[in-house]
Amino acid sequence: MKRQVLSLIVILVVLSIFTVPQAAFPAPYYEGKVIKMIVGFTPGGGYDRMTRLLAKHLPKHIPGKPTILVENMEGASSIIASNHLYNIAKPDGLTIGTFNRALPFAQVIKLEGVKFDITKFAWIGSSAVEGTVFTLRSELPYKTVEDLRTAKTPINMGCSGAGTLDYQFSLLAKEFLGLNMKMIIYVSSNECMLAVERKEADGRSGSYSSLRPFIDRGLVRPIFRGRVPEKGIEHLPVNEDLTTDKMGKTILSMFSSADMIGRPYVAPPGTPPEVLKILKEAFAKTAADPEAKKDAQKNKMEIDYIPGEEIMKVVQNVLNQPPDVIKEFSKYVKF
Repeated sequence: MKRQVLSLIVILVVLSIFTVPQAAFPAPYYEGKVIKMIVGFTPGGGYDRMTRLLAKHLPKHIPGKPTILVENMEGASSIIASNHLYNIAKPDGLTIGTFNRALPFAQVIKLEGVKFDITKFAWIGSSAVEGTVFTLRSELPYKTVEDLRTAKTPINMGCSGAGTLDYQFSLLAKEFLGLNMKMIIYVSSNECMLAVERKEADGRSGSYSSLRPFIDRGLVRPIFRGRVPEKGIEHLPVNEDLTTDKMGKTILSMFSSADMIGRPYVAPPGTPPEVLKILKEAFAKTAADPEAKKDAQKNKMEIDYIPGEEIMKVVQNVLNQPPDVIKEFSKYVKF
């Protein structure tokens, strides 16, 4: 009898192990939740296209498979979006965002309206290193920097705002490479490229991933690039090598830091480390996902993952420049 009772107890214990109520195991943090990805620019540009690509592929790499929505919060070269992420969005991992990769410059020159410390965001990382390229309409006769220096009439370079990378890259080229050029500002990169199509603007600078479709179909011709190379533009001359001005070389090199930051993604300060870890792992897995890579290539983009810690090294290098360099840099970098 005792043996039968003991056997029954053993059976009940074994059954209890395999019939633990599902509620005893906590559900994944993101199960049933919605993540909002904020883009500091208008729809259709490079930041927007990359974010929508990520929003499509990230959920399957996040435990709980949350829904991801994209919200465009354009304005002030994405400073509005950055201020929102820093001061308003809750640090719960349900709001993340991307902004102008040149924003560390806004902080270093102490720009009015900046209400964030770039180093205190919860850095997820970057989805790509971005090379910057200067392009002109293909039918124009200018093929070299020397052609642009000796142009009889100023080149009309389109750009999407005083604080954007396309504006700043062209402005620095004008200043330190001696190009005969004037800037024309449009409300967005899409409007700028429409102006190039209509021949209102002669060209535009910008990330290679954004301009590659226009280069591939022959609308524009690349002339030179920034320090960060990308496959397809690595043969182009580098802006730093095209000036003999020592401070100019330093400033152009410092400006290239933005390309190493690439397509940054952050969460609000104070985001729990365990939640940030989930997001970092999801970004890394998405960048290695064959379907995501195929989707990126179809849209003439490259997707990668650069950890937040690596991006922070670049940011700190910008912020720690000597006062004389920052003073000179401030003369040329406008927002």
